[in-house]
Amino acid sequence: MKKFICFLLVVCTAVLAAAASACKKVSRAAVSRYDIAATYDEESRTLSGTVEFDYYNNTDNELSDLKFNLYGNAFRENAKYKPVSETYENKAYYGGKSYGGMEIANVEGCAGWNVGGEDENILTVNLNEAVYPDQRATVKISYTLTLAKVNHRTGVAENSVNLGNFYPVLCAYSKEGFIECPYYSCGDPFVSDCADYRVTLDYPAAYTAASSGKVVTETETDGRKKCEYSLKNARDFAIALSDKFQTVTEDVDGVTVSYYYLSDNNPQVSLAAACDSLKYFSKTFGAYQYPTLSVVQTGFTYGGMEYPALTMIADGLDSDNHIYTIVHETAHQWWYAMVGSNQLTDGWQDEGLAEYSTVMFFENNTGYGFTRTGLITTATAAYRAFFSVYGQLNGDVDTTMNRNLGEYAGDFEYVNVTYNKGMIMFDMLRNTIGDEKFTSCLATYFKQFNGKIACAEDLTGCFLKCGTDLEGFFSSFIDGKILI
Repeated sequence: MKKFICFLLVVCTAVLAAAASACKKVSRAAVSRYDIAATYDEESRTLSGTVEFDYYNNTDNELSDLKFNLYGNAFRENAKYKPVSETYENKAYYGGKSYGGMEIANVEGCAGWNVGGEDENILTVNLNEAVYPDQRATVKISYTLTLAKVNHRTGVAENSVNLGNFYPVLCAYSKEGFIECPYYSCGDPFVSDCADYRVTLDYPAAYTAASSGKVVTETETDGRKKCEYSLKNARDFAIALSDKFQTVTEDVDGVTVSYYYLSDNNPQVSLAAACDSLKYFSKTFGAYQYPTLSVVQTGFTYGGMEYPALTMIADGLDSDNHIYTIVHETAHQWWYAMVGSNQLTDGWQDEGLAEYSTVMFFENNTGYGFTRTGLITTATAAYRAFFSVYGQLNGDVDTTMNRNLGEYAGDFEYVNVTYNKGMIMFDMLRNTIGDEKFTSCLATYFKQFNGKIACAEDLTGCFLKCGTDLEGFFSSFIDGKILI
């Protein structure tokens, strides 16, 4: 996610790692599958549907239960963890406080089920029989998602409907068990394994739908549309709806890139930023694997949000931040969508890398007006300002990078430690080992962990293998020892 407010602060002011074990590389038949059928009712702001989940056990353990994250429950009135911090509540809840929630109606094909977790955020399904490694189990979940009126990942925004995290999502599995994800307002509290998706959405015909998947079928009758989508080997699936979307599209090496916008005086420039960055990252790190990419301008509190094959771009950005965010979110197709990480504990691993990938793009595409020197200088100035302010207020400043999202004091600290310090770290690393080795190591990281969840040691290990002693370098940043 690109935090717009925090990016403005940048301008104005100038490892549970081991628990995230990588998923196996498996054949198409040996992956979990989501078959989602949902209907959106505009008047009640509800999405009612079913998830037929075909689970493939790619762990080394016998499992008697499955656990699913219910991200939609973060929007209910009495949630322990609020989806938006107090700082941004007025911007997010444009019509005053509004609430939603995810209600599980039934789970079929199981011995029992319950909703619990720290914040009523976990659905536990007790299987009829234990599922062993390389075996399958199928359950069917019926649910209703009520959408708050909020400019956020999941909700009815001012001019659109954002359906991110709109279904029960299987918790990623580590050696310590399923990873439950409390919905912290700071950062992106998501950890997901890859799966195949078939999604059917029924919605009012007046809307245009942007989605993560490729359209398989589309019909319209009695004022309703029904679209079926397909997506393979993806961590999430997202959709955005609006009756105000305009669209421009371009083919990039067989990938259909579509820009859905609400208001843009230069939509071709925005589309070009998405297409150019897609081409650059594919050439530099490894090929983009999905058949489509939807770039969606929508109501969003922060700058943008990434999902596989779909990015949300806030509709309130100025032109420079708009273009920057498009590129940043496109970079997340490599560092989050294809190569996963534990965003609960190592936010820098995808955000810092997405930020620096954005720097690399602009360095090699000078027509957009950003420079490597300018971006690094701005990030460094912002980080030093943060360090100075927090030092004066608190004495000691915690600059460790491998900590849980819940341990950050707020968005300002989070963005400086994950985005800005992450960007500075990767730039210093590149200066240390040289351009060729740096780019080669990132390409190796992508190749080895595409489709997996990589821990922080997996990323740093790719650089340690390049022949240079970098253990001290990484520990000085990650453990908070270095002064910048």
